[in-house]
Amino acid sequence: MDVRILRHPRIYTGDLRRPWARALAIVDGKIAALDAEAEAWGAAPGAVVEEVGGALVIPGLTDAHIHAMWYALSLRELNLRDLSRAALLEAVAARARELPPGTWIIGRGWDQTIWDDVRFPTAAELDHVAPQHPVALIAKNAHAWVVNTAALRAATITAETPDPLHGKLGRLPDGAPDGMLFEDATRLVRAVIPPATLDEIVDALDVAQEHLLTFGITGIHDVDGVPAFAAFQELHRQERLRLRVVKYVRLESLDAVLEAGLRSGYGDDWLRFGGLKLFADGALGSRTGAMFAPYEGEPDNVGLLTLEPEQLGEITRRAVANGLALAIHAIGDRANALVVDALEAVRDLNPALRHRIEHVQSMRPADQARMGRAGFVASMQPIHAIHDMAMADRYLGPQRTPYAYAWRSVADAGSVLAFGSDAPIEIFDPFIGLYAAVTRRREDGFPGPEGWYPQQRLTLPEALRAYTWGAAYAAGLESRIGLLMPGYLADLAVFDHDIFALPPEALLETRASRVMVDGRWYSF
Repeated sequence: MDVRILRHPRIYTGDLRRPWARALAIVDGKIAALDAEAEAWGAAPGAVVEEVGGALVIPGLTDAHIHAMWYALSLRELNLRDLSRAALLEAVAARARELPPGTWIIGRGWDQTIWDDVRFPTAAELDHVAPQHPVALIAKNAHAWVVNTAALRAATITAETPDPLHGKLGRLPDGAPDGMLFEDATRLVRAVIPPATLDEIVDALDVAQEHLLTFGITGIHDVDGVPAFAAFQELHRQERLRLRVVKYVRLESLDAVLEAGLRSGYGDDWLRFGGLKLFADGALGSRTGAMFAPYEGEPDNVGLLTLEPEQLGEITRRAVANGLALAIHAIGDRANALVVDALEAVRDLNPALRHRIEHVQSMRPADQARMGRAGFVASMQPIHAIHDMAMADRYLGPQRTPYAYAWRSVADAGSVLAFGSDAPIEIFDPFIGLYAAVTRRREDGFPGPEGWYPQQRLTLPEALRAYTWGAAYAAGLESRIGLLMPGYLADLAVFDHDIFALPPEALLETRASRVMVDGRWYSF
C-alpha cells in the first residue's frame, strides 16, 4: 500500500461544502482523507509525509474542449497567430525557401479581422511567395482555409467545381476559385494533403501532453477524429499517457462505432470514450455561424448550417438510441436553438447520457432557459470572448452581443459550465481562460476595469469549478475527478501564486510548479 500525506496551508478542494483543507492523505493514487483524518494515515507502515511547496494547491484542471491531435501537429506547422497579412506572406515565403518544391506548406492561426485590410487572403498572394509548393493555411477559427493554385490543382478544384452542400468556394468575378474555402469545402483540399502516420501522431501527442501538464492540466476532452483515438490508445498501451483523456469521435465514424457496439463511458480512468461530436454550423470569424438575422453589414448572410434540421434530428436519435452522448458545435443563435430542439427530442431515450453544446457563443435567452431546464452541459471557452469581442461587436451588433459568450446567464439558467480552450484555434492556457471568465477583459486590459458586458462575469470559484468539477460532470466523471475529496483520484496542481489572494491580473503571471496525476508528481 502506497500512502502519502500532503500538507499545505492552502489546499482548495473545490467542494462547495468544504472548500479548504490543510492536509490530504493519498492511498494508492486516490484521496483517502482530509485534515485530521489525513494526518492519522501517517501511522500507516511506510507512509511518506510531504510539505508541499508553492502558493496554492487545487484540483487538476481539465480542458473540456481541445483538438489534441491538431494542437500536437500544429507545433510543427507555421504559426500564423497575430501576424499581419505581410508577415503571413513572408512566413510562407521563408518556409518555401526551406522545403523542396512540391512539398506541402501547412499553417494555421491567421485572422483577417485584425488586419488593416480585412479582405480574406487569396491564392494569388500565396502564388507570389510560394509558386512551387502547394500551400494550405487554416484560419484561426478553422472554418475557413486559404490555399494557393498548386493546392487547388492538387484537389482538382476549378471554376466548374460546384459548392459542396454545406460549404462554399470563394470565387473571382469570372467564377474561378480565389483560394478561399469555407466549411465543408475545406474537405476538398484536406483529402489530398498527405496525412501524418500513426507513429508521428503518437510522438506529437506525447510532446503535447507535456505542454499541457505544465499549465496544471491533468485531463482533456478531445474532439478530434479517429486517428487521434488510435494514437491515444497506443500511448495508453505503451503506458505513456500522463493525462486523463475523454475521447469524442466525428460523424464519419458513427457507423463504425455503432457496428462495434461502442458506448459512451467505455474505457478506464486514463482513456474513456465520450461520444459523438457533431457540427451544426460554422464560425463567427468566417460569418458562417447560423443566425436568425443577418450579420451586421451583410444583409444577405445568415451563415450556414452544416447539418439540416432533419439530418440533425435523425443522427441524434440514432446515436442516443445506441448509447452515445452528444457534443454538438453551435455558434450562431439559430444553430443553438436547433441543437436544443434536437437534444430535447432525444433526451428521454436515454436520460443517463450527458449531452453537451459546444461553444454556445450566441444564444437567445429563451434558449438558454430551455438548455438549463433540460440539463444540457454548456461546454464553453472563455478565451474566445476576450479575443473575439471586437469581431462580435462588429458582426453581431448591439442587440445580440449582450447574449454572446454569456457564461453568467447560461449558468444562472441552470446549465453546468465546462470550460476548455478549443486549442489550437486558441491557445490552451487555462490561466488566460480564468482571467477572461472573471474579468471579461483582454490581456492588455481592454476595454477597461468593468470588462466587456460585465454582467456575464463569473467569480473565481465558479470559473475554477467549470475547469474542474464541471468538466468532469460533462463526461459523467464527477464522482471520480474534479475535487480533492475522499474517494477522488489524486489529480492536483500546485500554483506559484495564490490566485484567491491576489487581483485577477495575477492569473496572467501564474503557472503550475508541480502537478500530480494518479498520485504521481511531475515537476517543472
